[in-house]
Amino acid sequence: MLFPLKNNSKSVILPVHDAEPWLDECLRSVWQQDFEGSIELSVFNDASKDKSMTIIEKWKVKLEDSGILVVIGGHSSPAPRGVGYSKNQAVAQSSGPYLCFLDSAFTSHGPTVIMPTWFCSRAWFSHVGPFDEGGQGVPEDLLFFYDHLRKGGGVVRVDQSLLVYRYHPSAATHSVLETTIWSHRVRFLEERALPHWATFTIWNAGRQGRRLYRSLTPGARAKVVAFCDVDEKKIKKGFYCYEDSKERPRPRVPIVHFRAARPPFVICVKLDLTGGAFEDNLQSLNLLEGRDFLHFS
Repeated sequence: MLFPLKNNSKSVILPVHDAEPWLDECLRSVWQQDFEGSIELSVFNDASKDKSMTIIEKWKVKLEDSGILVVIGGHSSPAPRGVGYSKNQAVAQSSGPYLCFLDSAFTSHGPTVIMPTWFCSRAWFSHVGPFDEGGQGVPEDLLFFYDHLRKGGGVVRVDQSLLVYRYHPSAATHSVLETTIWSHRVRFLEERALPHWATFTIWNAGRQGRRLYRSLTPGARAKVVAFCDVDEKKIKKGFYCYEDSKERPRPRVPIVHFRAARPPFVICVKLDLTGGAFEDNLQSLNLLEGRDFLHFS
C-alpha cells in the first residue's frame, strides 16, 4: 500500500532492539497521533532476538489502515550494531522532509534535551549528521546535539508534556558510562563557553563543583576565581585546596557566599531540589543566562 508523502509530512524514526515488552505501547502512541499531515513510520530492527518483528508486522496492518505508511528494515546479524547505526539506517530508508525521533526501548542519555523529543528537518539532519556509529557505550545523541550547536543550530521549547520517557534495566542508556557523559560535557563547556570569559565563579563548593574544577584543563582551571555557596560550614572554611594538583604551591580557591561572589557563574546545582530556595537566590541577582551564568548540572 503506497501513501504519497506531502511537504508537511513527517517520518517517525524508530530503532528497535529486543523491545518486545514495550513495542505495543510505543506503536500505539504513533497510531494515536493527532498530527494533521501525513505520517511515515520508519522502523529499523537491529538484530532483535525476541518477538519484536512479530509485533511490528501486526501493527503495520493497523497503522497502514489508518493512513500511516510503515517502512521496515533491519538485519539479523549475531550482534546488534548499535543505536547510532540503527537511527542512521531508519533515517536513510525514510522519505519525509521532517524527522521525529522515537525510541521503542533503546536510547542513550546525556543531553538536557532528551533524544525522543527531537523534531528537525531532513535537510538539517543531513547537514549535522549522521549519528556516531561507535556502538555500545557511545552517547550518539549527545554528540549529535553538540554538533548541532556547533553548526549554529538552536533549540525551541514546547511548554507541554508530550512524552513519556521510560528507563529500564536493559536500556542502552545504561551502557553509556556517567564518566563518558561528564567528560564530553566538560570539554564542550571549555570549547563553547569558557573562552568568552576571562574569569568565572563555580556556584557550588560541594562535591559537584569541586569535581568540575578538577576536571578542567589547567588553562580553564586558572580562570576560576572562587567557589560560592550558601553553606556556612563551607564558607567558614574559606578556601578549597586542590591536593592532587601538580602545581606548586597547590591552588587554594576562595569559598564565598553567593551574594559576595562575582559573575559569571558556572552553576553546578541541580534545579528543583531545594524547594525553590536556589532558584530564588539566583533570580534575586537579576542575571542574564548565557551572559552572566550557565547551568552545568
